[in-house]
This record gives sequence, structure tokens and C-alpha cells, in this order.
Amino acid sequence: MDYGICMLSLVPMRAEPSDKAEMVTQVLFGECLEVLSKQGNWVQVQLASDEYRGWIDYKQYVPVSVAYFQEWKAAQHPRALDIVQVVSNADMRLPVGIGAYLPFFDGMSLRIDGQSYQYSGRATNPAVPVTTAQLTKVALGFLKAPYLWGGKSMFGIDCSGFTQQVYGLCGFQLPRDASQQVAVGEEVHFATQTQPGDLAYFANDEGRITHVGIMLEGQQIMHAHGEIRIDTLDHNGIYNAERKRYSHNLRIIKRIFS
Repeated sequence: MDYGICMLSLVPMRAEPSDKAEMVTQVLFGECLEVLSKQGNWVQVQLASDEYRGWIDYKQYVPVSVAYFQEWKAAQHPRALDIVQVVSNADMRLPVGIGAYLPFFDGMSLRIDGQSYQYSGRATNPAVPVTTAQLTKVALGFLKAPYLWGGKSMFGIDCSGFTQQVYGLCGFQLPRDASQQVAVGEEVHFATQTQPGDLAYFANDEGRITHVGIMLEGQQIMHAHGEIRIDTLDHNGIYNAERKRYSHNLRIIKRIFS
């Protein structure tokens, strides 16, 4: 079995081994992965962070030892908090975005399979518990990020990528897709009882969970709909005041932080 790490700011992961295939998510800098199979110029991988599977170009990851992979997977890693910052050593300068993994970061340098790199930006501290107020602040940092199916960055993000990134920056690993995330947490039975940080889920006409957003104060909800935006939630769903209509039908609300 082969193992690797993402050494680029973002790498597209696709549903099939083709550049034309749907992008299902993105691999972030510093994120480890396991190679499951190979097909031409493509490798099927499983991410160490959330066990999500898909295909990436073989040129867009760097091999690491099994010992490093296992050490990476067993640890909680700081994450980049700046919208864009630089990871560097004597040979390279690499831009990385908010949410990038900083493996074994000690406040100045990070370690990737025996090599040391410098990072001087802001980073999370996994050892420090996060409050709902801090989670809300992290979420608000993504406001106006454009919608992108499969995206996980400030320059393109989808609804569940947004919730996964915000919770990940606050030390809690959610699954990747809304249909998977809905299994996490305790149900909140009424929209009037929501608290900041609650996750509201929405269904399509067939009853399948297809959308998720983060609750704020005053029954406001932050979600990806064309962009990361703030709307109002009631027992029917999300009401878009600009368009004067409901955009999503509420299915269930879950609380992650009690």
C-alpha cells in the first residue's frame, strides 16, 4: 500500500479517473492520503482526515512513509487561519489557504516526512477548546466566498465543504457530504430553539439531504447558495429576503456542541 501527502495549495479530487469527471472535493495542503488503486495517470485515494474517496492526478501528491502516515493520522494538526499565507523552505515558497493542514506545527515550523518547512501565519491550536462564539467568528470569515461544487477554499466552496471547513478549524472533524454530516449530533426539534453553531439540513423533493448551513444568532443561517451568505431560517426553511421566496426546505437541525 502506498501513502502520500498533498504538497500543493489545493488538488481536485474527481469521481472518476478523468479531468472531465465531476470534482467531488478538494485535497488541502498537508493532508495525508492512502493510495487504493492506480489507472493510467490517476490514483484512487482515501483521505486520512475524513476517509473520503476519489481520484487525483498521480503528479499531484508526494509519497510519504507508512510510519509518517500513521503518525499523521494519530495526531491532531493545527490548521492555517489566514486566507492566504506561505509555507516555505530554502527551495520553495508555496501559497496555502485557510484550512490547510500544518503537520506537527510548533508555532514556527511544520514537519513533512523528515523535511522542515516554515509558516509564519495564524494557526489553530487543537489543544484549546473552541467556543460557539469562536466558531461563529470562523464561519463569518468565509462570507462572500463564491459557490463551487466540490470546493473547500475561500475562492470556491460548496455547502458541506463550508460546514466541514468551519468545524475542522474548530477541532471537530465532520464527514464531507451533507448526507453524511446529518448523522452527527443531537436533534433540535424546533427552529426557534436553535443556537449558534447548530447545523440545519435541507432535503430535495425526493427527501434526500442535499444542503446544510450553520446557524447564527436570531435564527439567521449562513450557507453556500451562489456564495456564502446569511439568510433567515424558520420552520419551513431558508427565506431569501432579496428574492422574496424560500430557497430550501428544512428537514432537520442537529447540535454538535452542547
